[in-house]
Amino acid sequence: MTRSPGTPLPPPKARRRLREAAALTQAQLADRMGVTRATVRTWESGRTTPRGRKREAYADLLKTLAEEEAARAAEPAPGPGAEAGAPADAQPAPVPVVVAVRTGPGSPADDADSLVLPAKPLTAQAAREAGPEAAGPDAAPAPDSEPAPEGKPDAESKPDAERRPGPRREPESGPTALTPAQAFDALYEFGTPALVRQTFLLTGRRELARESVERAFQTAWENWPEVARDRDPVGWVRAVAYEYALSPWQRFRPRNRQPEPPPADPGDRTLLNTLLRLPARHRRTLLLYDGVGLDLPETAAETEASTPTAANRLLNARRAMADRLPELADPEVLHRRLAEVASNERLRAAKPPTVRVGSERRARFWTRAAIAFTAALIGTTALTLRTAPTHYEPPVSPGETVRGVPPKVAPGALSDEELELRQKLRDALQAGPERLTPRLE
Repeated sequence: MTRSPGTPLPPPKARRRLREAAALTQAQLADRMGVTRATVRTWESGRTTPRGRKREAYADLLKTLAEEEAARAAEPAPGPGAEAGAPADAQPAPVPVVVAVRTGPGSPADDADSLVLPAKPLTAQAAREAGPEAAGPDAAPAPDSEPAPEGKPDAESKPDAERRPGPRREPESGPTALTPAQAFDALYEFGTPALVRQTFLLTGRRELARESVERAFQTAWENWPEVARDRDPVGWVRAVAYEYALSPWQRFRPRNRQPEPPPADPGDRTLLNTLLRLPARHRRTLLLYDGVGLDLPETAAETEASTPTAANRLLNARRAMADRLPELADPEVLHRRLAEVASNERLRAAKPPTVRVGSERRARFWTRAAIAFTAALIGTTALTLRTAPTHYEPPVSPGETVRGVPPKVAPGALSDEELELRQKLRDALQAGPERLTPRLE
């Protein structure tokens, strides 16, 4: 796509940051731009870029938001009599907030959604904008969201010796960066409980669900630079876990041939058995859309199918579920029941350090195996070159039988027949025809 040099656009992450800094939601920005909320989401994710007049208007709006942000950053700090709130120029550090997951396009979800899927982490400012109804039960308030009690001076107005310990203002360079291990541990603790429950609904096996999620996080640790830059790390791990759990090779493992203990509740058992009767692709599409709450294009992208194909799979899966369980014909009821079945199972996974150590051990094992195989291949090649012939040796032709020649005998006296034959040859040579004796002329 060719960009006009007169209307440059900031990177996608900067677009979202400017919108959040201006306390604007995607719906509000969409109303100001005259587009849909999904269009704004694709602009901020970098999947699409506006063109023409929309690009001009979007660039002007982002420029205005950037100027407002710079003006807020240039404002002086509040005085001693001001309230102890978050400063205008301090960007809140991202905190993992569990947001509600919808069951379909535009439909709200209940509090049980956090038992199925923790959504993408939001910043503290975005969580305050969304309100308390968007945060799950595990959401913790941001440190800078509590105002100071009335009648007490600001902590910054006191001398250093009289200041009480509390949340400090972040430096201008931004929050302290986490190490790769700390970031991985945070992602693991954030996404593992929900991913294990989702994989259990996908396979119906508790141990396989735990192993699939741990193996997916091991793969994520091996490819951590790529995962850390991904816009949805939990979705990256989820796709790997689903692929491992639904691999055709799992059926050949002796452990997976044994029947799994069903859930204790009869209703949960019926729902799980009905879900497992669906084809693997239909079951995965239904779980991603009605269980996790992804959009149809995102579901199609994760299942590596086109959007019409994903829609047909979803409709067929819903029809099959409704035929066997008519009370689940409503997508909201189906979403709630999937959350209940997943939350009733007590599924645990290993600690983050154990997963990281297992990933490193597996990487070392395969590295050493590759080195050993390469050394064996080099040795075999060298031995072949050393023992191989350097020139072509034609094969010896097989012997042929010649008739009319007496067989070779051992040395000794000639027999009468041999003497007679020798004399005959000698006489024929001397007194034979003229063609046998050359004549001198």
